[in-house]
Amino acid sequence: MKYYLLGLLLFLQLAVIAQTKVSGNVFDVKNQSVAYANVLFKNSTEGTITDENGRFYLESRNSHDTLVISFLGYKTKFIPLNSKVVFDLIVILEEEASALGEVFIVTGKQSKKNNPAIDILRKIWERKRQNGLKQFKQYEYDKYEKIEFDLNTIDSALMKSKLFKGMEFVFEEVDTSNITGKTYLPIFLNESFKRIYGDNNLKKEREELVGNKNSGFSNNQVIIDFVDDLYSDYDIYDNYLKFFDKSFVSPLSKTGIDNYNYVLSDSAFIDNKWCYNIIYYPRRKNELTFKGDFWVNDTTYAIKEIKLQASKSANINWVKEIYIEQEFEVVNDSLFLLTRDYFLSDFTLNKKESSKGVYGKRTTLFTNYKFDEPKEPKFYDVKVFNFDEEVYNRDDDFWEQNRLEALNKDEAGIYKMLDTLTTVKKFRTLYNIGSIMASGYVEIPSLKLDYGPIFSTFGYNEVEGLRLRTGGRTYFGPNDLWRLEGFTAYGFRDNKFKYGISAKFLLNKYNRLIVFGGNRRDVEQIGASLTSSTDVLGRSLASSAVIGTGANDKLTNINLSTLGLEIEPVKNLVFSMQATYRTLRSASPTFSLDYVDDTSPTGVSSEINQFESRFSVNYFPGRKMTGFGVERKTANDYFARILTQISLGNSGFLDSDFNYTKLQMSYVQPIQVGGFGRLVTSLEAGKTFGDVPLGLLSVVPGNQTYFSIYNTFPQLDFYEFVTDTYTSVHLEHNFNGRLFSRIPFLKKYNLRAIVGLRGVWGDLSDANRAISTTGNPVEFPLIAPNNQVYYEYSFGVANIFKILRLDFNFRGNYLDAPGARRFGVTGSFGFYF
Repeated sequence: MKYYLLGLLLFLQLAVIAQTKVSGNVFDVKNQSVAYANVLFKNSTEGTITDENGRFYLESRNSHDTLVISFLGYKTKFIPLNSKVVFDLIVILEEEASALGEVFIVTGKQSKKNNPAIDILRKIWERKRQNGLKQFKQYEYDKYEKIEFDLNTIDSALMKSKLFKGMEFVFEEVDTSNITGKTYLPIFLNESFKRIYGDNNLKKEREELVGNKNSGFSNNQVIIDFVDDLYSDYDIYDNYLKFFDKSFVSPLSKTGIDNYNYVLSDSAFIDNKWCYNIIYYPRRKNELTFKGDFWVNDTTYAIKEIKLQASKSANINWVKEIYIEQEFEVVNDSLFLLTRDYFLSDFTLNKKESSKGVYGKRTTLFTNYKFDEPKEPKFYDVKVFNFDEEVYNRDDDFWEQNRLEALNKDEAGIYKMLDTLTTVKKFRTLYNIGSIMASGYVEIPSLKLDYGPIFSTFGYNEVEGLRLRTGGRTYFGPNDLWRLEGFTAYGFRDNKFKYGISAKFLLNKYNRLIVFGGNRRDVEQIGASLTSSTDVLGRSLASSAVIGTGANDKLTNINLSTLGLEIEPVKNLVFSMQATYRTLRSASPTFSLDYVDDTSPTGVSSEINQFESRFSVNYFPGRKMTGFGVERKTANDYFARILTQISLGNSGFLDSDFNYTKLQMSYVQPIQVGGFGRLVTSLEAGKTFGDVPLGLLSVVPGNQTYFSIYNTFPQLDFYEFVTDTYTSVHLEHNFNGRLFSRIPFLKKYNLRAIVGLRGVWGDLSDANRAISTTGNPVEFPLIAPNNQVYYEYSFGVANIFKILRLDFNFRGNYLDAPGARRFGVTGSFGFYF
């Protein structure tokens, strides 16, 4: 009974906050849903449009007594509202005889002729670069941002569930969305106040964080960066708007007329400016498009207000709703400025109306604009370290002065509620389970340690058989200045223990001077990538794949010690120097690393001892990082990765065996190809000067697992090609549903086509072949793809059941090689939007 009383009290409170609420469905006389109909409160600009199923929800803080529903080709309907809350209205629109034959709504291609809406759209295109910040040399403004996560579709069953037993007090903060009409419970809130400076001539921008406040989660920066990356800044005038790593076609773009239909719906004064109202909706289902409307000024053709709602049939996973509002202030006939941006998304497992999920909301307000106040170019140089503890501890007076939009009752109460919630043992347990699944580590706060990663506990290969691994790391907090990490493993076939330990120390936060080192004794599949890793604890999937296309026996016993330092003097430009000493020998009786050694009594050695010094430069333009400690997380993934590296082998030093110089470079560039998906390109090249044996050569990375691993060749066996000079190219394009959405019998499955092309050319000197030719019965001939470029191509289908990807791989040439695999299937699992 107490829950019903609580619900009644909440309902009364909400009714006071939101004076008028109404929802319903719109049909025509044939009982067909009327999609994209205009729904307004009479004598106001507060409104919405119906969704693809004719459903709507509208809420206002003001009192209204009449609802107006209209659509071209139908008689306008005026519906009296006899109470402040009216749900589940059924509205029937009648066809208007005078409009029949003149105006009608189409679902496919729309004529571009004699359409006033498209005439207005063309004028928007002509003037879009003459408006806004782009017409000034310099600009600056204040930016207030509020990020909130809410558990939605709250009902009595959820309130009574065992999940919330002992945490019932949280439901005192339940509210109702004015977009969807669903009840929701705030679970996270973060506020920030920033000052933005920009220079259009220099094409640079600087962002200063002045204040930040969050709702009790100590590691909230990961959540904030996650939302910022998903809801990255966008310009509605651009041809494509990028959200969730996908490019949606903007209704204001020049390509919009190929993807949307437009209807001139209304005109009215808004802030003393005469504006036109245009409704738009997608021509086809399953594409990354929106529906909504916008108001545009009749002289500047600058947007005054715009609403965008993603089509529910759009090819995007785990997101049921995307809703955007932007408001602009028209300062004069040539200047408009963005004043408010609101973004809401509904994360859920499926798109059923009744499914529960989580709202992610971002509200951004802009004010205090200033223009043409130049600053020195060095002012825009981005600092590597910009953490200021005071920024995260601003008092209430600061927020009263700088909060550009007052918190509503529920938002104001969320800080107290969540601070209380974090002290509840059951909540901490649930929070920890989620943290384990996300990070792979089990936190042990009393010991300041993390156990894991738990996903590496089990492995299998031909040498070790079943492999069990246990490990951990120190963890005092996300911004630790030092970290120790280690593991031990045991193979039940070779009956041997393996171990590894590493340490990292951040000596200077301002240029990120880090000293690192460690040692590892393990069994490894060397040659799993062309550019070797600097991570002393690194281990490839190829070393432990449970099943594969052939025997995984070309494994190596490795004893690796590393000591080095890295520095980041300029943001995203990292210099690294390190010294390594490694011992390599075969881990399998069916695999040989023997080489000709004149100093050996037998003339042959089976163990390589090698000291190597390495210098590398990494550049990551556009990379965003989370955290300020010795270890940070990457907050985005669409930046380029550029590496140049020189490695020197020193014979005689610490009894090393070989002298050589190895030069390597790699370049990885993801490219968003408009609305046609995402292309990832990779280029690698390298050359080794000096005579070295198999264990020190550059092995073209084959892939004998059934997993799709980027930058490997799935139709090559391990060690099938070995080089001392190589050039490798990988191209992979994900169409993100663009192709399959055009095929009638496939588009409902929201599948995504992926095509790949990869090739490698390499050479191997006769001297290097001779060093590894010892007559060992299990040695194999070393072959390089120097006659012609070896290539493969693949066709993939992703988003199968939303989590599965299958790639169908074809070997292009070298088909007469012994045991050549002409065709194979690889796959991968993942949660992608």
